[in-house]
Amino acid sequence: MNQNPFGGGFRPSGPQTPGLEGGFASAVAATATRTDSPGPSAAQLPAGGGSTGLGGGNRLLLSGNAQNVTPEEAANAGSESEHVVFTLVVELLSPVTREGALLELSKKREQWDDLALVLWHSFGVMSALLQEIVAVYPLLSPPSLTAHASNRVCNALALLQCVASHNETRSMFLSAHIPLFLYPFLNTRARRGRSSTYA
Repeated sequence: MNQNPFGGGFRPSGPQTPGLEGGFASAVAATATRTDSPGPSAAQLPAGGGSTGLGGGNRLLLSGNAQNVTPEEAANAGSESEHVVFTLVVELLSPVTREGALLELSKKREQWDDLALVLWHSFGVMSALLQEIVAVYPLLSPPSLTAHASNRVCNALALLQCVASHNETRSMFLSAHIPLFLYPFLNTRARRGRSSTYA
């Protein structure tokens, strides 16, 4: 009995080529007859999803759901998510779109592991975040920081914290002495105004 090298659980029909049993000729013949053979059940599919063999048509059935997800659909969903994040990062560079981008990225910072790397290595992004930090310095003393301004700078601080806590960007973050820009917030006392507590 010849074993199919592609693990489809079927046998090729027709005569075998002498001297090539279980080899290339068997694989070609098996591929030609794959459409007539029953494929593996959903329970036999690999846990990582995807198709088996050369058919490429198998779909992984989600446990307990009637919805099927192909590797192509999963890849497209990941690409769309990355596209959204990259678009938001670019919007940080414009003062017009920066506030909305700060809000959305601060929400996604725990959902996307590589966000810190993208923020650090994207041109002008760290400068834009520092501009948000420096812009509220005059509002700290005397205390006149509004809730709106506080929320905006807190979103910028959250992204800086994301960069500072990542293993691959932490050392570069410290070497650039970026924490020095945060000292005015540490020196702000709560009794100077309730708004200052937001930061």
